[in-house]
Amino acid sequence: MELWFTEKHTPNAGLTLKIKRTLYSNRSEYQQIDVLETEEFGRLLLLDGLVMTTERDEAIYHEMLVHPPLHIHPGSENVLIIGGGDGGAVREALKYPGLRGVTLCEIDREVVEVARRFFPRLSKGLDDPRVEVVFEDGSKILQGLDNQLDVILVDSTDPIGAAKALFTKKFYSSCHKALKEGGILCAQSESPIYHTDIIRSIKADLLEAGFQDVRFYTAPVPTYPGGFWSWVIASKKEIKISDQAPLPREHYEAMYYFNREILKAAFCLPNFFKKALE
Repeated sequence: MELWFTEKHTPNAGLTLKIKRTLYSNRSEYQQIDVLETEEFGRLLLLDGLVMTTERDEAIYHEMLVHPPLHIHPGSENVLIIGGGDGGAVREALKYPGLRGVTLCEIDREVVEVARRFFPRLSKGLDDPRVEVVFEDGSKILQGLDNQLDVILVDSTDPIGAAKALFTKKFYSSCHKALKEGGILCAQSESPIYHTDIIRSIKADLLEAGFQDVRFYTAPVPTYPGGFWSWVIASKKEIKISDQAPLPREHYEAMYYFNREILKAAFCLPNFFKKALE
């Protein structure tokens, strides 16, 4: 008997994948966590029935979350990652030799445990001595951090449940306060195909929170809604894409998706997305 998994993106469309077997299924304190072995995308991590990451396309998402902001702010010494318990964003951030510390703030301890067990390629950076893992609500960890952070990366789930707090003007204001003068906030910002209302709200809230420059960029992520994803970068100052190459050459050559040409191209938005942001 064939087994198939379907995630509905709308009432009329979704993603369907053929499943080899279920590797893990449990309800944590916060959410349902499942790991499936698929025919096409390798291992698949689900949170509350929604695709978070797959072995085949995770590198696109994580490279595009981490490397654009760390190229725009190449002298970063510290990074706070909110969410991202699978460890993929940590893995990418650790490629920067100048980074002194990476703090991962994940609300659900079990997500990290599952990632260590079933996704070793993703989670391998969590044991690096530069990394501190904190199990806390991401909307609260910023309290008392004034002008201390170079980069904040928000690797959140969709704006439902506990993650709703990470898509609010109050949260963005806390990020603005915690960042140094030249600091950068970067967050996943949903699908330009299906979620333009959310994206417009993100832009408005970031500007109202005090950020002077807010820009979006995109990349294909096949297992996410619409297969086309966006991220937002916000800064207290004008965002400038540096011509510097802050990574050793071997890191660029080893990456799955990101390169310096992609960095510039990703900010060239299609017309429908530009109009949606007006």
